[in-house]
Amino acid sequence: MPTTATRLITLILMLQRKPGQKAADLASQLGVSVRTLHRYFGMLDEMGVPVYAERGPYGGFSLVPGYKLPPLIFTPEEAVVLSLGTGLVREMWGQTFFDAAQGARAKLMNVLPAEQRQEVNWAENTLVTTGINRADMQMLVPRLDTLRTAARGGQRISMTYQSGRNPAGEQREVDTYGLFHRSGWWYAVGYCHLRKEIRTFRVDRILEVTLTDHLFSRPDDFDFRAYIAKDWQDVPGTRVKMQFTPQMAHLAQYARGYWETMEDHPDGSVTVTFNAPDLYAAVSHALSYGPGVTVLEPPEVRQMVREWAGSITGLYADESAPDDTDKLNSYQNGDME
Repeated sequence: MPTTATRLITLILMLQRKPGQKAADLASQLGVSVRTLHRYFGMLDEMGVPVYAERGPYGGFSLVPGYKLPPLIFTPEEAVVLSLGTGLVREMWGQTFFDAAQGARAKLMNVLPAEQRQEVNWAENTLVTTGINRADMQMLVPRLDTLRTAARGGQRISMTYQSGRNPAGEQREVDTYGLFHRSGWWYAVGYCHLRKEIRTFRVDRILEVTLTDHLFSRPDDFDFRAYIAKDWQDVPGTRVKMQFTPQMAHLAQYARGYWETMEDHPDGSVTVTFNAPDLYAAVSHALSYGPGVTVLEPPEVRQMVREWAGSITGLYADESAPDDTDKLNSYQNGDME
């Protein structure tokens, strides 16, 4: 809900953008009464903001000619957004933009009045974002720095990229068009000279990367955001269907946003479907729920779960204890966390 401070700043901007506006029009745009608007004019006068009125059919309220809104006037909420934004940049990019983010915050705090500084301090100690990156940022920062430099300067890179087909890595030369972050992972997008097409690379799978002397220009008609959206849709995946036991159905509820579909059954069990990028990711996710779920389809995921479960059992064969069955029953009954 807009505060008085927000409306005052909005009123100044409206008068600065278009002088000679009628009181009724200004009040309507602000969502207040004409009486409240005149009270705002009095508050602006006390703040030293020069507003004057001209009578007549072509008159209205205006700022004194030459008056401009100071470059930095923020509401408490706007100040919080800017401050949290610098923190988010530090979290996302690590050391790459750390100094810049720190400097921006210091400048912001230097010009904010006491009310805004108090709001910012409260927010920074209460509204915290952390753990965004799944990979180690200390490892990623040098690669992100090189990729950012390549994209900014139009320099081709040479890299060793580790793919699912080639764990040891293969050599690629890429014209980097941009970087994006999704679901905890950093990705680079660019034209791969080996594959002769635009490809997406996960940054943590880049083993080595260096700048080359070859320069490139990103195509003028390349829409980076449109490519990202389409690339995600076009990724071939594995659609998995699995069923939670009645005792573990609450876990399905906790992850409701992850499922493509979710169906409750009279016996209390829950059937869900989800899309995984590959078989390994599908099996890993299914096994993360232990004996609380049964994979129903596809057959290849069921088979891999069976094989992995058998291999896992073999690893602990010498550590079997008489009460293992009781522990399994307790887990299924929801007695163990």
